[in-house]
Amino acid sequence: MAVKIRLKRLGKIRTPHYRIVVMDSRQKRDGKAIEEIGQYHPKNDPSIIVVDSERAQYWLGVGAQPTEAVVALFKRSGDWQKFSGDTSPAGIDPQPERTDKTAAFNAALGGSAAAGDAVKTKAKKSAKTDEAKTDEAKADDAKTDEAKADDAKDYGENSFRGENPPEGFEIKGNEDSMKFHTPDSPWYGRTIAEVWFNSPEAAQAAGFVNAVADAGTES
Repeated sequence: MAVKIRLKRLGKIRTPHYRIVVMDSRQKRDGKAIEEIGQYHPKNDPSIIVVDSERAQYWLGVGAQPTEAVVALFKRSGDWQKFSGDTSPAGIDPQPERTDKTAAFNAALGGSAAAGDAVKTKAKKSAKTDEAKTDEAKADDAKTDEAKADDAKDYGENSFRGENPPEGFEIKGNEDSMKFHTPDSPWYGRTIAEVWFNSPEAAQAAGFVNAVADAGTES
């Protein structure tokens, strides 16, 4: 079983965050992970990078292949240098200390009654803002499925994306490995099709390679 270490996208359209996951390369993009070994929040300033170093070293040691994005994160955490002997510098920017909101609130109350009224007014406005954000979040959630559909690549009129392809579309394409499987392939029944083609030529034109031929080349 070919195992990859890659990023799994979560979150809303404009505020994505990622899990660093270990997955079977045959799994589709949002499929079930074998194990989660870290997190990456690029929208934070600075970005949040959390890696379970012990598990990362284990999976690298047994041959799991990280994607380029994961290698970049492992270089930041120092796990790639530890595994490969790379001498490039590592380092994750520390997160700023959180403000003690209770202390700030009490200090404002201790100033004057007017200051206390101002804090209360601000709290009310904040509550209304949170309600508005909640409505916006619901709207974003409603758009998530549409966004995923928009993110899907279009491989032309000789391809079909979905679980029930029309007659004649029998070639299974796996986007993660960029390989296609014909019905006579020994892995055809076990392959999860993310896109279908009506001929091997159409799959090759879309950038996919024949899984059987590719396996013969590797051997």
